[in-house]
Amino acid sequence: MIPTQRVILGAGLAILLIITAASIALDVKSRSDAAWVNHTVQVQKKISDLRVLLRRAESAARGFELYRSPAFSAEFESVHGQIAPALAELKRGLRDNPDQLTRLEGIEPLALRRVEIAAEAMRLRAANDEAGIAALNGKAEGRGLMDAVMGNLDQLSADEEALLAARSQDSRRTGIVLLGIDVAGALVILLLVVMVMRESQRTTVQLQTSLEQTQAAKQALEAAVAERTQHLVDAHDELRLSVNVLQSTFHSMAEAVLVIDADGNVLLSNPAAERMLLHRTGMNLRNLRALSDVFHGDGVTPLKADELPSARVLRGEKFEDMEMIVRPHSGNLPRHLMISGRPMLDGQGEISGAVLVYHDATMSRETERQLYQSQKLDAIGKLTGGVAHDFNNMLTVISGNTETLVASLKQQPELQHVARLIDEAAERCAELIQHLLAFARRQPLQPRNIEINAAIADIAKLLRPTLGEQIQIETVLEQGPITAHIDPSRLTNAVLNMAINARDAMPNGGKLLLETHRVVLDEAYAQAHADVAAGPYVMLAVSDTGTGMSVETQHKAFEPFFTTKEVGKGSGLGLSMVYGFVKQSGGHIKIYSEEGHGTTIKLYLPPGEGMTEAAAAVPPAEGGAETIFVVEDDNLVRTFVTAQLQSLGYKTVAAPDSKVALELIAAGQPFDLLFTDVVIPGGMSGRELAEEVAKLRPGLKVLYTSGYTDNAIVHHGKLDDGVLLLTKPYRRNQLAEMIRKALG
Repeated sequence: MIPTQRVILGAGLAILLIITAASIALDVKSRSDAAWVNHTVQVQKKISDLRVLLRRAESAARGFELYRSPAFSAEFESVHGQIAPALAELKRGLRDNPDQLTRLEGIEPLALRRVEIAAEAMRLRAANDEAGIAALNGKAEGRGLMDAVMGNLDQLSADEEALLAARSQDSRRTGIVLLGIDVAGALVILLLVVMVMRESQRTTVQLQTSLEQTQAAKQALEAAVAERTQHLVDAHDELRLSVNVLQSTFHSMAEAVLVIDADGNVLLSNPAAERMLLHRTGMNLRNLRALSDVFHGDGVTPLKADELPSARVLRGEKFEDMEMIVRPHSGNLPRHLMISGRPMLDGQGEISGAVLVYHDATMSRETERQLYQSQKLDAIGKLTGGVAHDFNNMLTVISGNTETLVASLKQQPELQHVARLIDEAAERCAELIQHLLAFARRQPLQPRNIEINAAIADIAKLLRPTLGEQIQIETVLEQGPITAHIDPSRLTNAVLNMAINARDAMPNGGKLLLETHRVVLDEAYAQAHADVAAGPYVMLAVSDTGTGMSVETQHKAFEPFFTTKEVGKGSGLGLSMVYGFVKQSGGHIKIYSEEGHGTTIKLYLPPGEGMTEAAAAVPPAEGGAETIFVVEDDNLVRTFVTAQLQSLGYKTVAAPDSKVALELIAAGQPFDLLFTDVVIPGGMSGRELAEEVAKLRPGLKVLYTSGYTDNAIVHHGKLDDGVLLLTKPYRRNQLAEMIRKALG
């Protein structure tokens, strides 16, 4: 090949390489331009999504204002919770554009203020606070804010639209230049061929050979470039997929994750960190320390500055499940956190930062506390119920004989007064034992379907003279009949106890509010409260405007003998009795209170089915001539009750246990009524004795008595159908009434 041809070919190859390199560079730039165009489109979508959320929030607020439908309230709460994340997502999309980001940061407080105004209007509307609504509407702040927000969003969108047009134009321009370079490359090759053909007219064979070699080199180079380009595209796709997977995992984690530098600045945070800790990228953990009180897991011992997770991990410590309780000064609820930490090292092995992972254990710890409290109350209840039987036996004898003594001392007033004092003391003891049995869930309930609104209205009338004129009593009863399946007398006692507590919490007067509602406790609530079954309930709320309770007091309020009153001012059994009654009825009880702002106690009672039931008529107290078979293991009680029955005209037969009773009955002892204690010796309970005697005497009439009912005649807290029970201690007239009822 002659030198001229070599020069031409060399120059042609050089130009071809330059064109190829330029083509590759422009191809890469074209892909970059396409990515920026896609980014701008995504930002426009986020602006549009934010605008839609704000419109939905405003629409839901207006809907609630017009119709007061809970559906609009739920819609507003759902949209409200999405606005802050949408703003944060849009901020991340505008990080490449400082001007747009600055504009968005100016929009954000306006948007949040507009939503806050809508929420306030809904709260005022729900509370029927017409004055507050009028004051809020008078400011006319909401519409101006919404117009300003939408105007700025429109400007943001317009700027992004202009940016999209510019980037699209840049992308098209790059494509045109790339096409031009490809065309120029083709023209250069064609020109080289022509020149080589002119130079190789004399050496056709050599030129042909050279041309073939050139074509082969060109094809090989193009193939190599195409292969390399494909490798780059594949690597880019794999990298993008990996980044997307990592980002999705990071953002969807339930645990809060913070990446901090050596100075405690948050370099990276996920959405859970913003929700759980209110921490986000750019904050400094050391500065945030002043916003909360931080304690060890016991909730009592404060964490020192050098014991904080950030301080420990930046010292190089590695730890798992460090327990910490944070109580924000803002008044938000405390959080129980479990923290794990790992330091990050640079190339020289020095600590350059750290990763902290926070798990919110607040719910699980609260569930553990509730379970412990429930177990403790159950244990106290079993201990309490165990001694009630013997106490009630003794009180039966004391109160019964004292009643007789009072009646027989009419001619000796001084001694009769002493006897009355003994009788009153016995009555108070009986009430205390009854309250303890109520707490222990061992009182025999006789539930029936009652109309709760009518019952509460009657109880409110009873409360007015009890509470005094300084307490204003109001009722808010849900429209329509509401039936609950409960023991009405126990309900009256429960409301009376709560009302008296409320009165004592309002020494200078106040308001007592009684409310009824139909409610449904969902699965989420049931999971958060271990002793609650999901489903419909009848809710009775008793609220006061008194001094309120601390969190510690609320945790102990249902324990028997716990009281915050002065010595001698209360027994501490009021709320424990209410607690036992509700639990035994198959319901749920919850205290809501804040110091200085009053207390609300909510009783969730089982709903009734069918028609309401009227109370059974009580037969008149009188005696008779029938024979009563008394089975009582306590000698004093047995002697007392036979004497009382004989004074009423009845004949009596007595046995100390089930064995003796069965022997007498098998021997043919006649009687008209079996009057037996539930808990007796002799190998069987009173219920089992009655069932055995019924085999010998079909149509047997039975009256049970007990100071402590077990599962013999009471199941699921309710007296078995068809069972008559006279609870100890009882008076002579109560004995007479129940004997006649059982015989009748």
